Amino acid sequence: MDLQHAAHDALTPLGYEVLEVSVTHRGRSRRVLVRIDRLDEAPVSVDDVRRASEAFGLELDRLDPFDGAYQLEVESPGAQRPLRTARHFERFRDLLVKVRAAGATLSGRVRAVEGDVVVLETTAGEPPRRLHVDEIERAHLAEWPDAPR
Repeated sequence: MDLQHAAHDALTPLGYEVLEVSVTHRGRSRRVLVRIDRLDEAPVSVDDVRRASEAFGLELDRLDPFDGAYQLEVESPGAQRPLRTARHFERFRDLLVKVRAAGATLSGRVRAVEGDVVVLETTAGEPPRRLHVDEIERAHLAEWPDAPR
């Protein structure tokens, strides 16, 4: 079962973007972690987390994807916010990000987004790196903005 798709279907109509869904095991128990952001890009509140948790919890009850118990945790993006779309990179322009692409990991500042191409300044003196969003395996913020974005 694709929990990412199920979370997207349950939470997008409520105004949330599902950034990440992961399932981890600790002994016999499972933990389902869902990271959300608001589609209007306002900061995620405690009420947003509660509302999303209730909605996706009901969907998990309906789908019954696991044998046995699990713990559902819904969180705001946090300090290591995943970046998946061109808009995510544009939103956090000029901040330091950590990116994995083509098997290599690099850090740099987002200097521009041109369509689906992210322009990263990695080291002073080196030419900027241009990465197509589809080439990026993983990316997250490496610093937190001074004010919500």
